[in-house]
Amino acid sequence: MTDTVSATRTGGAHTAPSPVGPTDWNRVFRPRAVAVLGATGRPDSPMARPLRWLADRGYTGRVYPVNPKYGELAGLPCYPGLADVPGPVDLVLALVPAGHAVDAVREAGAAGAAAIVVFASGFAETGPDGAALQQRLVETGRQAGVRVLGPNCQGIVYTPARLFATFSAAAERPLAGSCGIAYVGQSGAVGGSVLDIAAERGLDLTAWVSTGNQADVDLTDIGRHLVRDPEVSVLTVYAESVRDGAAYERLAAEAAAAGTALVVLRSGRSAAGRRAAVSHTGAMLGDDTAFTLVSRRHGVVLVDDVEELLAVATVLRGQPRPAGRRIAAVSTSGGAGILAADRCEGHGLTLPELAPHTQEKLARLVPDFGALANPVDVTAQLFNRGERAFGEVCSIVCADPQVDALLVLLTMVTGDAAVDLAEDLAAAVAATDVPCSVVWLAGQDQTTAARAVLGAAGIPVFSSIAVAARVAGALAPPAQPGTGAAPPRSPVIPTLPTELPGTGLPADQAGWALLDALGVPRPDGRLARTPFQAAEAAHALGGTVAMKVVAPGLEHKTDVGGVRLGVPADRAAGVFAELAGAVADPDGVLVQRMIPAGLELLVGAAGGQDGWPPVLTVGLGGTGTEVHRDLATALAPVTPEAALALLRELRSWPLLAGHRGAAPLDVAAAVEVLVRVGRAVAHWPQLAELEINPLIVGPAGAGAVAVDVLVATRKDMER
Repeated sequence: MTDTVSATRTGGAHTAPSPVGPTDWNRVFRPRAVAVLGATGRPDSPMARPLRWLADRGYTGRVYPVNPKYGELAGLPCYPGLADVPGPVDLVLALVPAGHAVDAVREAGAAGAAAIVVFASGFAETGPDGAALQQRLVETGRQAGVRVLGPNCQGIVYTPARLFATFSAAAERPLAGSCGIAYVGQSGAVGGSVLDIAAERGLDLTAWVSTGNQADVDLTDIGRHLVRDPEVSVLTVYAESVRDGAAYERLAAEAAAAGTALVVLRSGRSAAGRRAAVSHTGAMLGDDTAFTLVSRRHGVVLVDDVEELLAVATVLRGQPRPAGRRIAAVSTSGGAGILAADRCEGHGLTLPELAPHTQEKLARLVPDFGALANPVDVTAQLFNRGERAFGEVCSIVCADPQVDALLVLLTMVTGDAAVDLAEDLAAAVAATDVPCSVVWLAGQDQTTAARAVLGAAGIPVFSSIAVAARVAGALAPPAQPGTGAAPPRSPVIPTLPTELPGTGLPADQAGWALLDALGVPRPDGRLARTPFQAAEAAHALGGTVAMKVVAPGLEHKTDVGGVRLGVPADRAAGVFAELAGAVADPDGVLVQRMIPAGLELLVGAAGGQDGWPPVLTVGLGGTGTEVHRDLATALAPVTPEAALALLRELRSWPLLAGHRGAAPLDVAAAVEVLVRVGRAVAHWPQLAELEINPLIVGPAGAGAVAVDVLVATRKDMER
């Protein structure tokens, strides 16, 4: 085998692993012996790094270089093949080209290895031929009983075992410590950046794993081991795709159970989100809605970039998460405090006014021309006194019962004064359970020593107020919905049949059949196929009617002018002709009894897929749904209490609860519909989408009526 390997960008399809039995991950992270297959003697090659680091950095297990070209490498005997290695092997590093990788996997299995790291690229990320080769790699691993990490990955670092099984240039740093933060991610380049930036900030990662194409082992496999590792207090994850929702939820649940903080930076889209959305709901919700809701359920912190990933991990490594979304700002500059207030409120955080007794204590320390309410402005005068009063100010603020988190904003405090301040602040934070972050608006070169003091204390230091506010918002728990309205009653839901109601019926009838099975009220109506039938239906229903054109594939009737409201019976025949002419090949016109005016809601649901649970959505409905974008989502099914909380999340909640003296609407009826729809999408796996728009909610006691409905099955989505 040759001693070269190509490593490029991450890519390609994921093949779900089906290992023969449970994996002993301790053999991977604390291997008794590592074989380096394709080891090279060229010191200038990146592929020489793994062998050199295993030999020189304190790894205590056996190291077996394997390459028929050499008799000795790095002062160690070099063997012609894996079969020639004299002892058992737990981990194999395959530094061989893609064309030799399948043979390497087979040999690793024969050697009894628990896992093999395939660094080479040239697999699914390159196209169909590469995808076929990657599939052979996986199948060979299953047959040989060995797990495959990669291909197209950059390997493993586990500092407690001094295991540096990677060629990443970021690992050139000494990396002598173990900070309790672990990382696992798909991208080698992003992972290298995380490893390098963390080390620059004094955070030598405890574990670092690049999973690459994830042909077999994926980040949830690695993550589930690391969250149970006593050496790890925070697991950070970079995910380009999360294709197995059930596996991700297991990881999140196990992290919560183990008390390990989980921080996730995600890009890309889930397979579930790539289906075509036919409803308003599907069009407005992001592809990662289920991912976000599952993460929220288990307390996962979601971040938007590498800076946030490391900052959040730094906080969680040494400080608790905030109990709420109330934050206090303490600043050496009034202007910086105002900027922080603006940015924090933009991320859903509130800056409560500090209690009178808190302000009284602060007044003894803060100059008269400072500010005491929140933000607290201590002014630069505080430091001119030569006193260490800043830590005491922060302690007083953190003791206020209205404060869940502290944001410190420093300007040109530099040199020895900066170090004194940092030590003062670190001592104050260590004595409180309120988490703290710092924004230091001064040159790095003038505050290096002070930043190191704060870093050692687990206090992140930012150079941007905006980034610090974004991180504070990510760390805070979700906002609680407002209050109002009586507790919901538990609806009596009819027993649901096994088969989805409406299956086999025309599209214009399937949705109504489903609502009937769920017990969701709908207006009386008839499908008219001629002007005469329309007039006859209107007279039978009495009063004015609503008329809607029905045609194959027509989901949104208002978009083509296919809806008329308040039509008198004597105008029904003429309106039928107008509506029928609005589309090609109409099936007819639905004539419905008019429902009294009320608040129009959208109630939608998307069925679970790819292991993700189903999602329930409610929002302000009608024709302005996309304009208002007033939506709240939850995993389905929901309890009545959860349904009520969902309604309270809406900006339009006051319209339901009674706004400016108006009588409240029938919230209990809306809750019942949410519970029933959530039950439906959880009960029938073949139901892909269900949307009621609008659901008209009348005054209290008048009920809620579904005026229009759209249903899509899995088969519909596949067409």
